Amino acid sequence: MRHHDLIVIGAGSGNAVVDGSFTGLDVAVVEEKWFGGTCLNAGCIPSKMLAFAAHVASTVREAGTYDVDAELRAVRWRELRDRVFGRLDAAREEGRRGREADDGITVYGGRARFTGPRRLVVELPDGPVEVAADQIVIAAGGRPLVPPPVADSGLPYETSDTVMRVDAPPRRLAVLGGGYIAAELAEVFSEAGSAVTIVEKEERLLGPQDETVAERFTDLARDRYDLRLGREVTGVGGRPGALRLTLDDGSTVEADMLLVAAGRVPNSDRLDLDTAGVKTRDDGRIVVDAYQRTTAEGVFALGDICTPVPLKHVANREAKVVAHNLLHPDDLVSADHDGVPAAVFTRPQIASVGATEQDCRDRGLEYLVGTAQYADVAYGWAMEDTTGFCKVLAEPGTGRLLGAHLMGSQAPTLIQPLVLATALGIDAATLADTPYWIHPALTEVVENALLDLGL
Repeated sequence: MRHHDLIVIGAGSGNAVVDGSFTGLDVAVVEEKWFGGTCLNAGCIPSKMLAFAAHVASTVREAGTYDVDAELRAVRWRELRDRVFGRLDAAREEGRRGREADDGITVYGGRARFTGPRRLVVELPDGPVEVAADQIVIAAGGRPLVPPPVADSGLPYETSDTVMRVDAPPRRLAVLGGGYIAAELAEVFSEAGSAVTIVEKEERLLGPQDETVAERFTDLARDRYDLRLGREVTGVGGRPGALRLTLDDGSTVEADMLLVAAGRVPNSDRLDLDTAGVKTRDDGRIVVDAYQRTTAEGVFALGDICTPVPLKHVANREAKVVAHNLLHPDDLVSADHDGVPAAVFTRPQIASVGATEQDCRDRGLEYLVGTAQYADVAYGWAMEDTTGFCKVLAEPGTGRLLGAHLMGSQAPTLIQPLVLATALGIDAATLADTPYWIHPALTEVVENALLDLGL
């Protein structure tokens, strides 16, 4: 049995744990699939590269709004796909080669599972290898959830892991799910020429978003897609390339391709964690404390396999915390999950931080609401934007920001002043009145929403 000082399971954000501070230690990285993890290979980065191309296509198609004559001839899907993944696949292999070339790091290209406390077996192409370590980091991520009616049908389906690499957009695409992955990929394929039907069990798309955002986004989506809301798939029939989804109200959806985007599950069930004394929650997430320590001595976890906020920027922050705590056991730092911002790169874009209005009501909080429309600021006029808005929630009296939500162009960038204010304890009145706000920049919509609180 080979013994290492440290083993990291997962080469996504887990790979970021090991930097120059670990020089001199015997480190192993175990990765069964992709260096760079989901983000680089099938998530954040490729989806946004494709989404940006989709936004360019929609801008050309709608150029007449700005008195510009332009014609969208086609989205060259295969060339677009090859440009995106040609770059990302090269980055993935560069990351692997860099680790393999490091004399202090051993790369195991296979699936790991625990056989005891801080002991693993890794299934390699040439056979299993047993390894052990003084410390282990579990960063094995998650995977798409596939509901039984689809998984048991025996018919083909795509997930976010596979759909972005298809050879051509389907004529008819059915999307199962109404969250941010479903929304982003529905737009990508719609702009590439697919007729899209979305089946979602909730009555609105993007349900976890603030209610105003979810309502307005759903209304806009009705003009672009065939929405089957409040419905669930009870069966999948037909044949490959000609699928028929049966819904719980007896209606059907005909599609050439099915994209399952119904959520994600952590990969904890693949690791035999019980043998190592690592406990999990009912939803499969590994239990960690504020310092990312699991219930097993010497074992840490980070990222989607344990975090309450499964976002790449959160996993990266947790990787920094784990790296410090591995090397400084007497000076531990904690991972703070308060005030985590998030974005949806649809058209219009969406961004949020903090509590939603429904959260405030459910928690019995007193709160003020300030809103501003893109259409009421000068740059919104230039954009002819009639749907974008900013909404801020604040505590009466103190002006403490409770939450902020934007829907419109550049929302993920515009949210940042509000993220900073939330993180640094800057109240709404101070944020609105102290700095200059550039006129006629789109940031005026944030300023106006803050002023609308009336503090």
